[in-house]
Amino acid sequence: MNDKNYNYSNITLENVKSNPIVNTFIKAANEYLGTIGYTEHGLRHVGLVAAIAENVLLHLDYPKRLQDLAGIAGYLHDIGNVVNRQSHGQSAALIAMRILKDMGMTSDEIALIISAIGNHEEEIGDPVNPVAAALILADKSDVHKTRVRSPEVTADDIHDRVNLAAERSFLKVLKDKKIISLQLTIDTQKSKVMEYFEIFMSRMLMCRRAANFLGCNFELIINERKLL
Repeated sequence: MNDKNYNYSNITLENVKSNPIVNTFIKAANEYLGTIGYTEHGLRHVGLVAAIAENVLLHLDYPKRLQDLAGIAGYLHDIGNVVNRQSHGQSAALIAMRILKDMGMTSDEIALIISAIGNHEEEIGDPVNPVAAALILADKSDVHKTRVRSPEVTADDIHDRVNLAAERSFLKVLKDKKIISLQLTIDTQKSKVMEYFEIFMSRMLMCRRAANFLGCNFELIINERKLL
């Protein structure tokens, strides 16, 4: 980002948020996921991920424009669900590329964003740049009861149970200690802590890689106890 030949654009997160195509696709994607039983992936989720991703790079003193790009990547990362849940990261990257190009973003910045989006899922993703690392940490930290669509059916769905049990989720960046800490409060009457690890261990390992890429260690604290 300090290269004097680097091409910047003036496209902001607010510009992306006000794009009607973007919001139509995100809302439709969330609706489609709801029909097949997935937790909330709508404007609440992408807005929160955008804010967290931006804040991660802010607290680690990355350049302001990289912070902006992390926010944009966070807002667009799940847009590919409008096509299909399978390979939605790759679909999202291609959709984002077209939208951002039409909005006038430079190819340098588009490349950073779409590589981040295409690498945000634990099955195939890696923290290939700071934007990608911030997006991974932000996306995987959003575990919360507000994501559950139908609390009455959670007895048969471990993902719903774990999310419903999550009373608080906060990603804290401790720059001086070089630690990125995911701090959760879980109601163990609704879901045991072990169930969190059962479904999210691969995500936590990905968060560790992302934190390491940013020069930090990753820790997981559940109910004030350090578990990773």
